[in-house]
Amino acid sequence: MKAIVGRHGGTVEKFIGDAVMAVFGIPVVHEDDALRACRAAVEMREAFPELGISGRIGIATGEVVTGTEERLATGDPVNVAARLQQAAQPGEALVGKETRALVAVAVDVEPVEPLALKGKAEPVPAFRLLGIREAPERRSEARFVGRERELAAIKEAWERALAERRCELVTIVGEAGVGKSRLVAEALAPLEARLVQGRCLPYGEGITYWPVVEILKQLGASPSDEAAAAAIGSLLGGTDVVTSAEEIAWAFRKLLEEHAPLIAVFDDIQWGEETFLVLLEHVALLSSGAPILLLAMARPQLAERRASWPVTLELEPLGAEEVEELIPERISGQLRAKIVRAAGGNPLFLEEMTAMAGEAGSEVGVPPTLQALLAARLDRLDPAERRVLERGAVEGEVFHRGGVQALALEESQITPRLASLVRKGLIRPAQPLFVGEDGFRFRHLLIRDAAYSGLPKATRADLHQRFAAWLESRGTDVVELDELLGYHLEQAYHYQVDLQSIQADGRHLASRASQLLESAGRRALARSDLAAAINLLERSADLLDDDARRAALLSDLGAAQMEAGNLAEAEAILTEGGQLARSAEDERAESRVLVQQQFLELLRLEEEGTEEAAQLVERVIPVFERHNDHEGLCSARRLQGTLHWIEARAAAATEAWQQAAAYARQAGNESERSEILCWVGSSMLFGPVPVSEGIRRCERMRAEFAGNLAPEAEMLRSLAGLHAMEGRFDLARLLLANSDHIFEELGQTLNSAISHAVAIVELLAGDPAAAEKSLRSGYEALEEMGERAYLSTTAAYLAQAIVAQGRHEEAEQLTERSEKLSANCDLATQVMWRGVRAQILVSRGETGPAERLAQEAVELAERSDFLNHRADTLMDLAQVLQARHQFDESAEATAQAVALYEEKGNVAGAAKARGSLATLAQV
Repeated sequence: MKAIVGRHGGTVEKFIGDAVMAVFGIPVVHEDDALRACRAAVEMREAFPELGISGRIGIATGEVVTGTEERLATGDPVNVAARLQQAAQPGEALVGKETRALVAVAVDVEPVEPLALKGKAEPVPAFRLLGIREAPERRSEARFVGRERELAAIKEAWERALAERRCELVTIVGEAGVGKSRLVAEALAPLEARLVQGRCLPYGEGITYWPVVEILKQLGASPSDEAAAAAIGSLLGGTDVVTSAEEIAWAFRKLLEEHAPLIAVFDDIQWGEETFLVLLEHVALLSSGAPILLLAMARPQLAERRASWPVTLELEPLGAEEVEELIPERISGQLRAKIVRAAGGNPLFLEEMTAMAGEAGSEVGVPPTLQALLAARLDRLDPAERRVLERGAVEGEVFHRGGVQALALEESQITPRLASLVRKGLIRPAQPLFVGEDGFRFRHLLIRDAAYSGLPKATRADLHQRFAAWLESRGTDVVELDELLGYHLEQAYHYQVDLQSIQADGRHLASRASQLLESAGRRALARSDLAAAINLLERSADLLDDDARRAALLSDLGAAQMEAGNLAEAEAILTEGGQLARSAEDERAESRVLVQQQFLELLRLEEEGTEEAAQLVERVIPVFERHNDHEGLCSARRLQGTLHWIEARAAAATEAWQQAAAYARQAGNESERSEILCWVGSSMLFGPVPVSEGIRRCERMRAEFAGNLAPEAEMLRSLAGLHAMEGRFDLARLLLANSDHIFEELGQTLNSAISHAVAIVELLAGDPAAAEKSLRSGYEALEEMGERAYLSTTAAYLAQAIVAQGRHEEAEQLTERSEKLSANCDLATQVMWRGVRAQILVSRGETGPAERLAQEAVELAERSDFLNHRADTLMDLAQVLQARHQFDESAEATAQAVALYEEKGNVAGAAKARGSLATLAQV
């Protein structure tokens, strides 16, 4: 048994009674360790009868602990393998699902009933190993894209061989998975020629001439020359003639020449013995008078052995456009971007990762097949080179020579090591982040992950902390220093926790990492990068054990989640924040959370929902004043302005928001101030300020934003509505398009869903279908979020657009939804749904109920200073009165509407109302 294990590259760890414990991949990793174990198992099984025993075998794969003095490997895979062996029948080998995944293309297995194994809560899947396939081929399911130049080069080489009756050697070099075999298959498919193929093996007995023997068997013939036939016969075991390597090479060349025209493909020649490589050169250089194409495929390691070997094609990773073609449409968004970035243009990596994404749903890690491949590649490195690569992996996908030097103080030859890694295709030069540094990037993110995962967790903890110290020394060169420093300190702390070996400075480490990540998160909020802000603030909060600090941070995190439209997440976060603040008896932190909870309640506005919020404002303002908390005062005044806004009192809302903006400036929070000024812009649109003055004030506020995209996008909406009122519809639509594009880029789902400005523009322009299209998508997005306040208003606007197109039944359903969702205090929405419902009732001839609703709308609107809403209700009433043949009363209501439109400066609305007035004058 020990001899069999050794032949396949494994190591017998120990004998336990009549049991043999063997490991593959320790101390030397091979990319095919799982397959080697299976081959060893099959050979062991075949040896059992001769030994007169009924043996049983179990094989499992996974991550183990190694490097201890007592044993080569300990861990779950060792235990599972032992359990599988115990469950196997005599003469049977069982493999676990992880092993089966790694060897699927090379072995035949059949599933057995999942096994109830000791120590496992759930039954463990297992497979009976039936046999090893003679020549496993990995068939790609992906399309073939690109490679036009390479395809043409192979075709031209064959045409030269035919035209000049000579031998052409084409060597294709590329990393594993880059598509060498697929390229050759695609190139040869249209060619009419006899094809033979051989593959070099990475290990085994008698492998020197293995690919030659494969081709001899495919040709099924011997050379006509007797001496050549004898030499070939010695390879096939047909004669006992002793033959030299030179004679075998000569005989093989003669055989190929006799079967020309011929294409011979040799794969994985980087594993070929020196004798075999000399044979290939012999055929390529000395063959004449016969068209032969030798296609040799190799990995870059060939150059390490034979730097002089002629390389025809160096196969590079696929380009960005070609990569996009290979990823299925079902994979999108961040997952798609992650796969593209990690795979680095390698088709095999892409295929494995997309397959894994299909099984995992929305997440993908490094597939086990690629882990084995990359681990083996790194294990072949010189130990010093590997140390340098691992230190670079600590910094990340992009790293710097100085950072590596700081983490590898024992290495004096950093630059030569890096140059060697570049030559080997593992890294490449990159633009450095630091002045006076050399930058490098891992060829694939997966290589970085493989190098990093090879480091013990204790070493990672130490290296992250040391790298943070080096990074801080170069801090003036880095834009996002807080985020980078926070990440490395965070990692160091988490590894200490994982190892249950938190050092004396562990809590200080966590606290400092939290502060740095919080700072980075607040900067992300300031630039409206909500996704980054939420991620950073969540990580910051997770590092805190101070209830008061955590509560204050959760308040801001909840606000960010609300802004992103994640209302359920915001509710859970704020609930936790409130509990922590009360536990810590911190009135300031609790007040902050309460304000944000009221903002959340306003988004789900219930009946009389503003009364409690108004009382809260009066309660928390003194708390914030006692603590000189300008940010708290800002949020309280902002909430106060929002309450006035819900009641459709724009002037009062503007006053509160201007106070809030002043507090934001005192707190040094220009981002918050910009957002508040956007609400002032909304007051310019809906409130009593004339259009011309509103445009001037909005443009002045917009100029203050100076490239702050989110508030600029919001202000563009107010400006679009104001310009539409003056009849400049093309300009208004252009402003709206710019606004939508910004919101989508920033990922501000809630803001992009609120499309009321679009409704105002398109309804004024007389295009209710365009208004409906925009409102519909916003309505559906808000509904999905579980938001209520904006949804009720959006439903009313959507009903307006639909009733204008004559679809009264559908519009009525929307007015019912708006009525159900809107609170009594939501004045603008209460006015709007009544006006639309009145129009619907008129269309059905129910003019009495229609008049009552229209009058209610007018009376409600009189409490508001939303001039356009007041004018609109009068126009709705005029329509009802006209239907009841009360023409004088209708004309009076219309005239009042004209006056309000003109007071606002709404040229388009006034013109439409005057047209109605002129029609009434003719009745």
